[in-house]
Amino acid sequence: MRPSIAMWLSRLGQGMTLALIAVIFAAFVGLSKLLLGGWRLDLTEAGLYTLTDGTRQVLADLDEPITLHFFFSDSGTQELTGLRAYASRVQAMLEEYQRAAGAKLALRVIDPEPFSEEEDLAAGFGLQNVPVAQAGQEGIYFGLAGSNAVDDLEIIPFFQPERERYLEYDLSKLIHRLANPGRPRLGLYADLPVMAQVNPETFERQDAWVVASQLQELFDLEEVASIDMQILQYDLLLLVHPKNLAEEGEAALFALDQFLMQGGRLLAFVDPLAEADQPGQPGLPAGSASSLNALTEALGVTLREGEALADADAALTVAINNTGSTVRHLGILGFAKRHLSQTDLVTAPLESLHFATAGFFDLSQVEGIQVETLVHSSDSAMPLPAARFQYLGDPQALHDGFVPTGEQYPVAVRVSGAAKSQYPDGIAGHEGDVLAETDALQLVLVADTDLLTDRLWVQVQNFFGNKVASPFADNGSFLVNLAENLSGSNALINVRSRGQFTRPFDKVETLRRQAEASYRQKEEALQARLEETERQLSQIKASQLQDGQLTLTAEQADALRRFQQERVRIRKELREVRHQLDRDIENLGNLLKFLNIVAMPLLLTGLLILWRRRRTP
Repeated sequence: MRPSIAMWLSRLGQGMTLALIAVIFAAFVGLSKLLLGGWRLDLTEAGLYTLTDGTRQVLADLDEPITLHFFFSDSGTQELTGLRAYASRVQAMLEEYQRAAGAKLALRVIDPEPFSEEEDLAAGFGLQNVPVAQAGQEGIYFGLAGSNAVDDLEIIPFFQPERERYLEYDLSKLIHRLANPGRPRLGLYADLPVMAQVNPETFERQDAWVVASQLQELFDLEEVASIDMQILQYDLLLLVHPKNLAEEGEAALFALDQFLMQGGRLLAFVDPLAEADQPGQPGLPAGSASSLNALTEALGVTLREGEALADADAALTVAINNTGSTVRHLGILGFAKRHLSQTDLVTAPLESLHFATAGFFDLSQVEGIQVETLVHSSDSAMPLPAARFQYLGDPQALHDGFVPTGEQYPVAVRVSGAAKSQYPDGIAGHEGDVLAETDALQLVLVADTDLLTDRLWVQVQNFFGNKVASPFADNGSFLVNLAENLSGSNALINVRSRGQFTRPFDKVETLRRQAEASYRQKEEALQARLEETERQLSQIKASQLQDGQLTLTAEQADALRRFQQERVRIRKELREVRHQLDRDIENLGNLLKFLNIVAMPLLLTGLLILWRRRRTP
């Protein structure tokens, strides 16, 4: 009887221990809910679930309620685990938006099942139905439709996983557009033939550059004949090769200064040598320069005048005089991802940009001003006098005396922060108030104008009377991204790309790669031995076919037997490699489970109890 009682008491003790653990856990959950309320702690490395200050400002500026309809085909994506994980993140982010905006933002989560009213609603909003093989014959929806009080509509047709790091920006931009309906006003001041016009010498119509056509689709684009105080009406001002600003005098610089002081956004393309600026006399090379140094030097950004950039790493190959021979042109540059900022929303999605005889900026620190480089040269670059490019016959001559400095030169920069006016007392003849400073400076400078010309990034063909543009570089997207980004609110501009949500387990991936490398090596060794054995067998001349079977000598049979034994041994080793991989990953998974399920709750419980004891007198 005594052993039975002892066993009963032991089981009772174990049961009480388990019950006590359950009570402590339930108490921890209840106490956390009571004490912490709606507190949320984002422990992800990149703060994936924490809204940026820019997004919170966009939400705080909402004057009228906005409704978001989030469509995700839950029933049709059961086997698409990766997409479902991303959808969970999108929904969690939308719920965070709703919490931050309160009553100003309503969120509806909808599963548009096939042949349902919800599916008709998604189609009516214009969301994209994507056929997926794993989901069966019906397509799936994974998009967002937003509407404001006057029934304006903005949509994200389908959440592309490739744009995961831009999720917050895309959501905030959609909400900002609903809160600020209407296309932004863009003023274009250009001393180059960007817009369609008639050639005064030949009287032939010249088409607008493709970049201008792209801007007209997104903005209310107006040409600006001269820079004066009328530019204050625009949301964004685009300057392309403003070489004639000096002729307009101090009044033009004052107008630009006040445009920036009032919060206007300025995008300027300047150039030490604009090849598109052809002089009047035919046959001569291009030769005009432009800069905004009179305005930007006080901001810590100065275009190096009289010098253009040569870069051996980014040089593109060009043909020489229709001879069929080619050469790497040190002045015609193809900047790849490694030359583009990967933290700025404008440049991060781009793959390549083509520049020609580009300049570069000298940067200096100015209190209150932040300068971010968007595009830079490689460290195999060197400044050369612009005249060497202007009167260049053979591009090969640029290689003579070329010695890279090892420095990376800024080619495009974003300037922001708090700035003071260069004309705090105004100018003679000006009547009215003068803004002396701003804390919302937004300016982007690009040291090349030729990148906007069609020849450097797009091929335009006539297809049955319609012009079809086929880009081979991202120059057009670069301009459109800049214009869209700058035309948003200051809060929206400051929303930067976020980290990736679906991040790999580095240790697990390392283990897997090591095992697979070993697996491949053994497999290749086995295949090599198999081929060698088959080659040797094919050379056996004494083989005879008897009764439909291959008769082998004792030596040949012994060789075949040895090979079969070796193949069995190696296959066993391959299985052991796989089993070891699984064991290592399983052990790592068990450790992570222990840390997440046991260690962290106990740690938080202990900290909470300690905090309560210290608060209790």
